[in-house]
Amino acid sequence: MSDHGSVVLDGESLTPKEVAAVARHDRPVAIADSAREAVRESRARVEDVLDSNETVYGLNTGFGQLVTEHIPESDREQLQTNLIRSHASGVGRELEREEVRAMLLTRINALVKGYSGIREVVVDHLLTMLNRGIHPFVKSQGSLGASGDLAPLAHQALVLLGEGTAEVDGERLDGEAALAQAGLEPLSLRAKEGLALINGTQLTVGLGALCVVDAERALRGADVAGALTTEVSMGTTAACDPAIQDVRPHAGQAASAHNVRTLTAGSEIVESHRNCDRVQDAYSIRCLPQVHGAARDAISHLREAVEIELNSATDNPLVFPGSAVDDRASGTESVGVLSGGNFHGAPLALRLDYATNALTDLAAIAERRVDRLLNPNLQEEHLPPFLTPESGVGSGYMIAQYSAAALVNENRSLGSPSTDNTPVSGGQEDHVSMSTQSVINARTAVENALTVVGIELLCGAQAMEFVDDGLDPGSATGAAYDALREHVPPLDADRPLHGDIEIATELVATGRLDEIVERACDEPIA
Repeated sequence: MSDHGSVVLDGESLTPKEVAAVARHDRPVAIADSAREAVRESRARVEDVLDSNETVYGLNTGFGQLVTEHIPESDREQLQTNLIRSHASGVGRELEREEVRAMLLTRINALVKGYSGIREVVVDHLLTMLNRGIHPFVKSQGSLGASGDLAPLAHQALVLLGEGTAEVDGERLDGEAALAQAGLEPLSLRAKEGLALINGTQLTVGLGALCVVDAERALRGADVAGALTTEVSMGTTAACDPAIQDVRPHAGQAASAHNVRTLTAGSEIVESHRNCDRVQDAYSIRCLPQVHGAARDAISHLREAVEIELNSATDNPLVFPGSAVDDRASGTESVGVLSGGNFHGAPLALRLDYATNALTDLAAIAERRVDRLLNPNLQEEHLPPFLTPESGVGSGYMIAQYSAAALVNENRSLGSPSTDNTPVSGGQEDHVSMSTQSVINARTAVENALTVVGIELLCGAQAMEFVDDGLDPGSATGAAYDALREHVPPLDADRPLHGDIEIATELVATGRLDEIVERACDEPIA
């Protein structure tokens, strides 16, 4: 939830939009008083179990295959330190700033639900790191998505110990020096706290939240670009008639059909050929509501899982009041400690792979529309080959379509990590989710889809240059055209297009296109 400009964490109400605001725009973060009380109560329960000297996994035992090893009190702090050090074994590129911030934020929110048994001072250290811009360097590869994102979260937690490295104001510092920038001392972790810090799905869900925000912008951008293509290729919006959608009432399909109708409202271009001889448009235009809509439904399915996961307790074991569990729980009469599998990333991994497939198809249909605008064997008579006024001498947007095709191919090659499995930890962890690779793939898929949509937007705007000057586009498609033309002039002669593509993609990816067309529409855009 938000309060006076801050995102207030309560373990119950964090949204993907808020994750993006904190990760990308440094929105300040606070913790609700009720959540702080839940943290204190949870830690008191851990201390109650430790005082009882009952053997309880995660509190006074080893981990993984060593769960039966009882750890004496004198070794428990060292056990937590060893856990963080040994699990910081990731490889690959370092996570980007926004990725680290998303992981920090979502880990804090999971901890303040009050089932992890961690001390308030540990949570406050993480909160200060986030608000003061202390960003641990975290390796991106090494997580199997069960038991959670262990390696990335361990790299993050190292800095709490005064170890590892972090970025502060553009400078790379060792963990202790980084903490000192915010007036913090390194922590000595107590029983349960090492597990609480690294056992969870926060890299997956943090990046998943960013993916949801970006994918929804890609979807709306694709509707805008597709509506513009429909206009400039002299297509009909009849396929978006509500009657068609009503007899096949998929929510996403209806939303995209509504968007195309709304975006092209008042279009003289569409009206100019209402009674032409063409019976049907090609599938990439006629079936836009069905294909875009199916992708919408897939991203909606992902959003549902992400919103749940953002506000879930995902470490292991979890600490409950004794009255909340049955007599199979470990602990004491007043405290129940349960070992389960909330760290398993399958609920996210499967939907992320589904989203990757959907975004691949969204990019594929946009690329096909680009080809119909450029291809002299397919385009309308009023359009010159490759949308250049110097056909033959100039190549126009020919190679932009190559780039779109290359990105679609990359998306198609991403596969489905969630269907893979490699047993680890001596066979104790014999089924893992691979959710981290799923979310990295989904992030790649959405970035590529945004670029393909940007390319279609560019080509649609260029095609508009060859439409009769006496015919006005729809108010919203016209606004999209104008927004692009503020930064990208018409292509009168060949020039490098990479900068134009980046501008068009940014217009979609930042949400500015959404804002512009919303203001131009008489009805809200879905």
